[in-house]
Amino acid sequence: MIFTPLGDTKQDKPSRKEGENSLVVDYAEKVIQNIFGEVESIYAKPLFLKNRTLTITCSNQEMAQKICLHQQNIIDEINDKLGKKEVDRIRYLL
Repeated sequence: MIFTPLGDTKQDKPSRKEGENSLVVDYAEKVIQNIFGEVESIYAKPLFLKNRTLTITCSNQEMAQKICLHQQNIIDEINDKLGKKEVDRIRYLL
């Protein structure tokens, strides 16, 4: 007898909140590219949004510092694109 994990049998559509979070990550990628350009933006990758905090992974300390310095600009541009305030702060990982 073969058992299938319950999570594998569930075929729900992604929730509306998951879709909005994905949209925030997509917008964040575009905003980072606009602010830092194509070359530098490869060193920062938005990962997810949780509790209104956008988590971004940075490949090096220099990029993390740039994200920190431009944090409010990034947040404002993402929220402007969304038309509502979804992001309050940015957390970055090295």
